[in-house]
Amino acid sequence: MIEKHIVLEDVDLLTFYGVNNIHLQMLKALYPKLRIVARGNTIKVMGDEVEMCAFEENIERMRQHCVKYNSLNEESILRIVKGESTEKDGGDNAAICYSVMGKAIGPRSENQRKLVEAYQQNDMIFTTGPAGSGKTYVSIALAVRALKNKEIRKIILSRPAVEAGEKLGFLPGDMKEKIDPYLQPLYDALQDMIPAQKLTEYMEQNVIQIAPLAFMRGRTLNDAVVILDEAQNTTTQQMKMFLTRMGQNTKMIVTGDMTQIDLPRAVRSGLKEALLVLKDVKGIGFVEMSEKDIVRHRLVTRIVNAYEDFERRKAEAEPRLFRDFEN
Repeated sequence: MIEKHIVLEDVDLLTFYGVNNIHLQMLKALYPKLRIVARGNTIKVMGDEVEMCAFEENIERMRQHCVKYNSLNEESILRIVKGESTEKDGGDNAAICYSVMGKAIGPRSENQRKLVEAYQQNDMIFTTGPAGSGKTYVSIALAVRALKNKEIRKIILSRPAVEAGEKLGFLPGDMKEKIDPYLQPLYDALQDMIPAQKLTEYMEQNVIQIAPLAFMRGRTLNDAVVILDEAQNTTTQQMKMFLTRMGQNTKMIVTGDMTQIDLPRAVRSGLKEALLVLKDVKGIGFVEMSEKDIVRHRLVTRIVNAYEDFERRKAEAEPRLFRDFEN
């Protein structure tokens, strides 16, 4: 009889072991000749060497399935033990990653597919478009996939802390508590894609970092996917500072909506200027989304169209009103 210790890495233990350790109990029933004891992320196995080798291989397949799909059930375990494939039918090729519910997350429009392709072909990508077009969500999905595939060591998500009508100083709490509301959309996307316990662990270990843009100054960002969200609210100086943080083995994704600039009228958007300055720079990809890419409630598309129509009519009317005033 021999003894072996198997360490589970990069896996959510609650998902792996199952509620009330139901998956662990199932493994014990499937391998009656082995004595299996689990403590945290370590499984201690004692028994026959041949059967232990098969058990170890299947544990690794279970771990890989759990990391990829964020789920594990009795059917998947049985298929693994029988040596059958656990690949999900349909959508696997298009899927970027999987939600905590095991649902495939992938591009749902032509321009979202262009974003995925631009990420594969460039180290820096600018993607603009209206609210709900999937700019941030697809970008974070690409970052999560890179982290799971060990292509990078960390994900860094940032936003400029610019008020859209409210004042930051009036919010209660310390600096982190004041800033967190600005970063909530980034938390929401991450919570969709990474189990809660694992996400907490990643954030405590700074594998995933969420910070306001001001905290980027002076850093060199290596081995990471760095996403700047709501970039239309950066100034020229902030944008230049952010883009020059790029280090080795790093990809940067800059997202923004040019119709939602909350800067003072006299301040030029750093994103608007960057799109002009960098348009011919090799290695930078540009993806522009439209209302056709909106994947939220159907009313969002109608709201975006209504505001665009209103702004167009207002722009057409202003010169006429100015002439009437002069006369």
